Amino acid sequence: MSALFRPDIEGLRALAVSGVVAFHFGLSDLPGGFTGVDIFFVISGYLITGQLLREIAEDGRLDLWRFYARRARRLLPASLFVIFATLVAGYFILSPDEQSLYSKGAMYASAYAINFWLIRWSFDYFAPDAANNPFIHFWSLSVEEQFYLVWPGLLLLAAWLRPGKRTAILVIGLTGAVSFAVCAWLTTVAQPWAFYFSPLRAWEFAAGGLATMAPAKFWRERPQLGAALAWLGLALIAGAYLTFSEQDTPFPGVAAVVPVAGTVLLLLSGSGNVQRGPSAMLALPPLQWLGKLSYSLYLWHWPVVVYATMMVPDLSWPGRLACAALTLALSIFTYHFIENPIRRNGWLMAHAARALIPAAMLTGAGVMATYANARLAVDDLDPSQRIIAETAAQPSTARAEVGCVLDYETVTPKPCVFGAKNAERSIALFGDSHADHWSTPLIEAAKKNDYKVVTWLKAACRASRLTVWSSKLKRDYTECDQWREQSIKEIIALRPSLVVISEISLTSSRKLSPDAQQSDSLDQDWQAGLRATLEAFSQAGLKVAFIRDVPFNSMFVDTCVARALWRGQTPSICDAPRTDAANDAMAALERDIVRAVPNATYIDMTDRFCDAKTCHVFIDGKLAYRDRHHMATPFAQTLEPPVERALFSTGAAEK
Repeated sequence: MSALFRPDIEGLRALAVSGVVAFHFGLSDLPGGFTGVDIFFVISGYLITGQLLREIAEDGRLDLWRFYARRARRLLPASLFVIFATLVAGYFILSPDEQSLYSKGAMYASAYAINFWLIRWSFDYFAPDAANNPFIHFWSLSVEEQFYLVWPGLLLLAAWLRPGKRTAILVIGLTGAVSFAVCAWLTTVAQPWAFYFSPLRAWEFAAGGLATMAPAKFWRERPQLGAALAWLGLALIAGAYLTFSEQDTPFPGVAAVVPVAGTVLLLLSGSGNVQRGPSAMLALPPLQWLGKLSYSLYLWHWPVVVYATMMVPDLSWPGRLACAALTLALSIFTYHFIENPIRRNGWLMAHAARALIPAAMLTGAGVMATYANARLAVDDLDPSQRIIAETAAQPSTARAEVGCVLDYETVTPKPCVFGAKNAERSIALFGDSHADHWSTPLIEAAKKNDYKVVTWLKAACRASRLTVWSSKLKRDYTECDQWREQSIKEIIALRPSLVVISEISLTSSRKLSPDAQQSDSLDQDWQAGLRATLEAFSQAGLKVAFIRDVPFNSMFVDTCVARALWRGQTPSICDAPRTDAANDAMAALERDIVRAVPNATYIDMTDRFCDAKTCHVFIDGKLAYRDRHHMATPFAQTLEPPVERALFSTGAAEK
């Protein structure tokens, strides 16, 4: 074993991977376990910076080929093995369209670039659920690999400017400070960039890099101080694990300082070989064993839990323990038969080219194979699968026009005109994406009755005057409030014959983000907000029609139906009990509020989706939803007759 080996760092790896695995396996007592990734980043910065600085000090140069050969032997074989095994398992579990989509993720993962793919994914309101992506955890490996590409050059630059620790500290510190400042800012305005973009995680690696330059002698001579700081570091990590939440904690940003600082303190304490307190605990044999397996555990745990919950949506704790045992078994196999043998192979270690040339070939083969799998999975789709894919992808009439459904950041309304555009009479459609999916039947019905439809639509922005917490933005959705007020003014100025409103029900939004911040008074605030919006139009002399929200499904309907057909099952297995899906109690309260406002009408089309006991997802041969809670456009088209009757035959749209 190398004289530089630090058992406390091996134990830190165990602590990091345990937090991540526990979090992903649903251990609610560790809601901040995801911060284990930040521990890994600091450890990597510490070890790699120390290794590179020692080589520069001893040789006056860096053998970059040897450095990258070590990284390739260490990381590439196991990751590619897990990627290919995950794809093979996916053939039996995923629908063809999912196989194609996630093969693209595997392609980016093979090239260590999936973090860039996920940034784009994060800003797509209708992107598939990240919880179903078996390769999403490769983002952190991509960030690390990108760090390895840039960091040696940065340290060489510091040595070229002026050899010695001071310049290295200055360069690393400045890099870390800039990275942290931008990361903290972007966490509040565009969180996916702060989370996935490697330059904005550089400060965590830099923190580890700075720690490696602290004199070990200082800590050897002050063992009591080292032990005290180690306890503080462990407390900071424990605090992050126990109190942070993916939904409620804006992350990474300033919050990430907590696990990063905790890791730095533990690394500093251990650098003096102070074998007491946390350092001694981290050196215990069980943690050493787990630390050695940490890389393989990280690679395997996520595809195991993703595929298990796909096959058994309500996975019990015994089932999760079985998944943990499977993860451990796969990790032990990978470590002993793939990771370690290749990493320590004498022939590969003898010369950098012997590792780098096969690594480049393997990476290229991985990218080509995953790309080919993405194409082949949908090359000859069964007609039913093709219809489902095309149905789910078809936008509503309003969304098909670029810019007519505003994104999260835009606050200036953009009215769009549809239907009989030269008609004297108009209908305003106002609300979030749950108003948008009614645009298809509404616009068609308006055409038939010589009305134009003017839309005011914004993603995740309900019409009710209610400030909500955005899980995507990790903060109050203030852009929605600004947009809503201006839209109400513009609609009143337009003087339409009718204002049509729809929005996601409060019950559905809670199911969609069960861990999101919820105030105790949210129900009362929503009732007051809905009433305030309706009264604003009513008092202006405008008629209002409020369309009840569609039922909510516990799973992505298009995915569920596609998988069912792929496995030879009927789509009805994706149906849901009405008591779970229809939100009847909330709808009754909503109906009473609407009917109490003059000139307001409540329209309920739930019977198009549900009978007395069951809400269906495949109706009259058509897929009813494109995901969990948005209507599929071809099915929405079939609702034009009842929409026309509700708005025009009853005189709701007549002045």
